[in-house]
Amino acid sequence: ALLLSVLQANGQTEMKRVVGDNATLPCHHQLWQADISLLDIEWMLHKSSSRQKVVITYFAGRIYNPNESEAGRLSLAGDYLKGDASLLISDLSLTDSGEYICKVKNGGKYYWNTVKLIVLLKPSKPRCWMEGRLLEGSDVRLSCKSTDGSDPISYKWERVLDKGKYAGKLPPLALIDLKNPEIVTLKNLTRESAGVYKCTASNDVGEENCTLEVKVHYVRGMGVVAGAVVGVSFGVLLIILIVWLVFRKKEKKKYEEEEAPNEIREDAEAPKAKLVKPNSLSSSRSGSSRSGASSTQSMVHNSAPRGPRPRPPVVAALKESGQPKNFPPVPPPYNHVVPKPLEPGSSPKASPAKLSPGNLARMGATPVMIPAQTKAFQTV
Repeated sequence: ALLLSVLQANGQTEMKRVVGDNATLPCHHQLWQADISLLDIEWMLHKSSSRQKVVITYFAGRIYNPNESEAGRLSLAGDYLKGDASLLISDLSLTDSGEYICKVKNGGKYYWNTVKLIVLLKPSKPRCWMEGRLLEGSDVRLSCKSTDGSDPISYKWERVLDKGKYAGKLPPLALIDLKNPEIVTLKNLTRESAGVYKCTASNDVGEENCTLEVKVHYVRGMGVVAGAVVGVSFGVLLIILIVWLVFRKKEKKKYEEEEAPNEIREDAEAPKAKLVKPNSLSSSRSGSSRSGASSTQSMVHNSAPRGPRPRPPVVAALKESGQPKNFPPVPPPYNHVVPKPLEPGSSPKASPAKLSPGNLARMGATPVMIPAQTKAFQTV
């Protein structure tokens, strides 16, 4: 065990130990020379926040430990029957701090001794961090802090030189906060400000440290980097825009090709209209009807000399009744022809033979519906 300090004044001793270590509290007397059977040894602990309590005793040849949970940590370290009644405390904790009183009695004689034990905890490894922008001409604040450790804890910042071989002074423009020495501000960063900085946290029982590396970035270099980043970003966006436009153009062309057949042109010239008289329209229609009828008769006459052929049932039915059985009746064509008035003195001409609708359908003719003309002039 490391003995940090032992002070003795007016029969009182002060000891400092570290958490986890062992401590031996001294107590030496001369009362053993008398009758040993009457020897009585007692150790008591006094704290400011509580009353005295007995931690271990010896009486009538036996050792008593009132705290069974602490029986393994507290014991009489020396030959108590020969005058050494020192107390051994193993695996110290912060709660072991306080004033220990050793009282030895033999017959009518007494011996008293007081030992003040202070159990300390060394600082935990501090955490270092930095606030500010590492740009030339800027200010940066360095901080460090230990979360555990017995007070008082002191902090010290140093600059590590030559790859950590030795520590040097802080830059001339470094400011230390006197109220909070764990904080240091580096003013107006320059090339000379770059390097590794170490913070050491210490108290009476130990010390720990952490480091920070300060890299100063120059404005010119930062501008180049920023320009490169912006340029690359713009190039990527431009490529994406071009690809999108090409794809959009292809989609539009495809859409136009699909819609072109269904499109009605607004600029197309409308068909010219002809004004004709109803009589001429009727005569032309009757003429066309006559020509159609004559052509039909010629076709019938040309086909008549041919030999008779067997008629299918359907054809026979068509010839007899004009339409097959079980077929819906065919409506007559809507063909209204205005009769031409007869000239005086002329005799009516025999109209050509008409074909029935069934024969016309058999020969492949198509019914045509011609609406009646009621107005004086019709638009053709």
